[in-house]
Amino acid sequence: MPDKRKDAAEWSDELDALRFSVPGHGAPCAMHRLAFKALLAAEPLKEACLAFFAANEQAFFTAAATKITRLSLPADRSLHINSRDLRRAMTVDHAEGPLRACRVLGRRP
Repeated sequence: MPDKRKDAAEWSDELDALRFSVPGHGAPCAMHRLAFKALLAAEPLKEACLAFFAANEQAFFTAAATKITRLSLPADRSLHINSRDLRRAMTVDHAEGPLRACRVLGRRP
């Protein structure tokens, strides 16, 4: 298992976004603060966004790697992910693909 670095992510005040390096890619990936609105129960402040990254680091890496592959991005090209990219990465079951919620509706007599 790769070592987790304390400084795996940083905050960019200029971009108002979380930035992190994607292992094996070489260019930074960013996720804007407002994209965290869909993921956090509270206002997405800098500290909350950084804490969410720390708790879900692997999902961020997976979301970025998936986007890099899907768009065939060269190693030196920066990218951004959004809440949808991250949600997909958080629900991936590598053996069976994305998990899906299903609601069973009752039959009426």
